[in-house]
Amino acid sequence: MNWSTVATAMLPEHMLLAGVVVLMLQAIFGRARAVPMLALAFVLAAALAALWLYAEGVRAAPFAGQFSIDPQAAVAKALILALAAPVMLMAREQFADSTPFGVLMLSSLYGVCLMLSADSFLTLFMGLELMSLPLYALVLLAYRRADGAEAALKYLIMGGAASTTLLMGMSLLFGATGSLALSAFPAALGQFGDTGSATGMLATGGITLFIAALFLKAAVVPFHGWAPDAYEGASVPVTAYMSTLVKAGVLLAAVRLFADSAVPALLVGLIVALPLASIVWGNLAAIRQASFRRMIAYSSIAHAGYLFLAFLGAPAGRFQAVAFYAVTYALANLLAFAALPRLAAEAASDRIDSLRGLYARSPFGALMLGLAMLSLAGIPPLPGFVAKFLVFSNVMAAGHVLVATLGLVASYLGIYFYLRVIQYAFMGASETVAPAVRGPAIAAAVLCLLPVALLMLFPAALLGRLA
Repeated sequence: MNWSTVATAMLPEHMLLAGVVVLMLQAIFGRARAVPMLALAFVLAAALAALWLYAEGVRAAPFAGQFSIDPQAAVAKALILALAAPVMLMAREQFADSTPFGVLMLSSLYGVCLMLSADSFLTLFMGLELMSLPLYALVLLAYRRADGAEAALKYLIMGGAASTTLLMGMSLLFGATGSLALSAFPAALGQFGDTGSATGMLATGGITLFIAALFLKAAVVPFHGWAPDAYEGASVPVTAYMSTLVKAGVLLAAVRLFADSAVPALLVGLIVALPLASIVWGNLAAIRQASFRRMIAYSSIAHAGYLFLAFLGAPAGRFQAVAFYAVTYALANLLAFAALPRLAAEAASDRIDSLRGLYARSPFGALMLGLAMLSLAGIPPLPGFVAKFLVFSNVMAAGHVLVATLGLVASYLGIYFYLRVIQYAFMGASETVAPAVRGPAIAAAVLCLLPVALLMLFPAALLGRLA
């Protein structure tokens, strides 16, 4: 083993691991202070390391057949880690002296990075579990709602179901191909639907279970039931992390799984039916929500549908479409959470009613929230519109015109509840004089606003890097 190759190829992971060690040592010596800011420093160091690997075009496999780095994986890691910075800023007040928060967050990000470099099912599963297990604790950590424990338990049970489904799919694919390499998945796609042979049946079952596990992790209908409760029960920074970076990590790992393979004709029905159902149900259910976080949960269910539709497009443009959509969606969501009012009662600040008169109390917060809602709704010229356009144009280019049309029509259902939030913020009468947006949240909002503005004006700058 070449240790210099290991040190270079895994530099982002080493930065995160170093952060975990430093935070734990800080706690052991009783000097746990400014934990989110210290964690932020290591996250930014990891992001810069990933960006350097991308800029240098590094290609290496320090653990052959298990873990490798290439420019695509490096840029994906850089984007994910950079998007974690606003989350750390939002956590500055609530988790200022919480070592568990910093350790769990860095550990979860380590799992995301591991997934994005996985070359085998074993590494992919290890990364998925390293991402998920800290999340179960994070949902429960410092919760201020009576249903926080229930939300964490539901998330744990559904996460366990996803893991067992994934393991069963892995075992069937191993039986069909005789390999645990990630390349076995594209090879098995060629046998999907072949019920005339034992290997074909194993491949069909394995791929179906694999996709079901991914749908469960991304909260696609009908595997979405855990998301509204988990999002509502967790603290704001944790909810922001779950709704953006976790979803982005799962979808980018799925892109690596499919590699350069087109979706077989027999599998198109599954890829179409459930994501379309997610778009429709997520948008319809969000209309009735009184809780901002439950509304965002159903919104994320709808956006998961858009993301999975991207897999119907040409393999060459799949990573570009998924990565750009994930980035724009994450930025809008993080911007919305940063602008969310922080009232004394957690339950009160979570209600959409608490946004009444936000513009009178905090013009900056209202403008940021409105910008986030319009981007999530896909209103031009905001980045959310470019992301949806890219997905649907790729789907149409692949010959699925009807699917793109249905998805586009279903997306209009979501405009209502996004505009309802804007109506409350700008047209409602103020019911409280409490400060709406505080310093750390403003810093997080500005950190999201700058790339939103750049992507709105120069979307090709990022699209060119992802091609």
